[in-house]
Amino acid sequence: MPTLFVSDLHLDPARPEVTALFLRFLREEAASADALYVLGDLFEAWIGDDDPSETGDAVATGLRTVADAGVPVYFMHGNRDFLVGRDYARGAGMRLLPDPAVVSLYGEPVLLMHGDLLCSDDTAYQAFRAQTRDPDWQARFLAQPLAARQAFAAQAREASMARQRQMIEGDRAGFEAVTDVTPATVEATLARYGVATLVHGHTHRPAIHELQAGGRACRRIVLGDWYEQGSVLRVTPDGYALQSLAPL
Repeated sequence: MPTLFVSDLHLDPARPEVTALFLRFLREEAASADALYVLGDLFEAWIGDDDPSETGDAVATGLRTVADAGVPVYFMHGNRDFLVGRDYARGAGMRLLPDPAVVSLYGEPVLLMHGDLLCSDDTAYQAFRAQTRDPDWQARFLAQPLAARQAFAAQAREASMARQRQMIEGDRAGFEAVTDVTPATVEATLARYGVATLVHGHTHRPAIHELQAGGRACRRIVLGDWYEQGSVLRVTPDGYALQSLAPL
């Protein structure tokens, strides 16, 4: 059975068809896999484990069923769901991974990341990321009433969309460059961890890239998003296959 990787599902009550596709994937494939890795942005937004969500409950039940079948389920925070906490992870049967994390896949060390740290040219986002990943900031945020957190999330999403529109209108090529990984950062990261394979999401640009880093041949595998179809990386002892599920 393969080891499965997904990222950037952006599950949201407004897109129930995506949630249905993911739950079917859990039932029909993940439940018999060697392991399942979710590399961030499982949800479109997450403002605390105490936020009531039918989508979150259904996903937790689906993931727990996979874990109860004996399949290890790993979760790495993304830029949209970095507040998924230990309570939700425990209920879903997920094991939390740091970002980055090196794991062994059939005897090969592989570096896993959500991918946003690799977009180092986007300095405004990196500053926001550093702020919101600070434990003190998170504690203060989670101590606020649920309504205040919901308002903050809605405002942050609108500000992000407005910034993207402004960047696209001003310089489309520049927008594409700044929201993709920085090649020098990728090469430095691969060299730092001494691995030949990097798997990440975040950029929504699914592909397998061959490159040189630290004087040796490496590959960077980018998972796709789940806006129009599912994107799954299947890994076996024979290699890597980046594939799409049926279109929505």
